[in-house]
Amino acid sequence: MKMKIALSTIALILLPSISFAAGCSYGKQAMSCAEGTVYDSASHSCIAVSA
Repeated sequence: MKMKIALSTIALILLPSISFAAGCSYGKQAMSCAEGTVYDSASHSCIAVSA
């Protein structure tokens, strides 16, 4: 019984650290704009290209 409690405790302690090690990918999403527009990071939107 003590072994089950010890293993459960170790698993519960290590589980959050494993999930943090996997990392998050939010904020790394690519923005695509329609043809003739480009992404403006200041306004966070697509703006028309004036050529």
